[in-house]
Amino acid sequence: MRSVVTAILLTVLSGMTGAARAQTPSTPGAPDSGYVALVMQSAFGNVTSQSYGAEIGVKVATNVQLFVEGGQIRNVAPTALGTNAQTIAGALTLTETGVGFSVREPVAFVAGGVKYLIPVTGSKVAPYVLGGFGMARGRRDVTFTVGGTDVTSSLERFGIVLGTDLSGEFTRPMLVLGGGVAWPVWQRLVVDLQFRFGRISAESQETPTQPHDAAVSSGRAGIGLAVRF
Repeated sequence: MRSVVTAILLTVLSGMTGAARAQTPSTPGAPDSGYVALVMQSAFGNVTSQSYGAEIGVKVATNVQLFVEGGQIRNVAPTALGTNAQTIAGALTLTETGVGFSVREPVAFVAGGVKYLIPVTGSKVAPYVLGGFGMARGRRDVTFTVGGTDVTSSLERFGIVLGTDLSGEFTRPMLVLGGGVAWPVWQRLVVDLQFRFGRISAESQETPTQPHDAAVSSGRAGIGLAVRF
């Protein structure tokens, strides 16, 4: 995964070098008003998972587009979520055997911003950088088992009540930064090799009793299949 991110960033940097030398106008008659794309990515941060979604962009000036993206990251669980779940599991082992647990924190998001296409001399490949803001909605999905049976919904009979650090949902602002390389492969079809960095802000100032309120960061590297219009 690190090699994929490194390759994308090196390509973007080489595009910036080419842009400093000259600019190449778009091909006359080529569809360049905007695009729609489907996106598939590998997501990584505290945990590794997958992300998928869609993106649409519209040209507003030479080499400048406005974009909107939406999607889902399957898991961005922070370390504190697993630590807190381990504490509950430890309490269960005092009276039960065969205790297990799992933690997930899926996030759905939508964001919009500005994309700048970096001109490259004599090449159809278009490196770009982008930045924007949006909102992310997450869910703390924690499951406890005893002897292979899910007991999450009946923890009260063991004298345990889950707090908001192990249950519930949240909605927070999200910052998005990224870059990539768009490569026209056939007529209006474009392959987009991309990297995105997202940071979901904290609900409140982090404290020792509320570690779940900390900001969450996640990287996404993958491919987009776009159609220009």
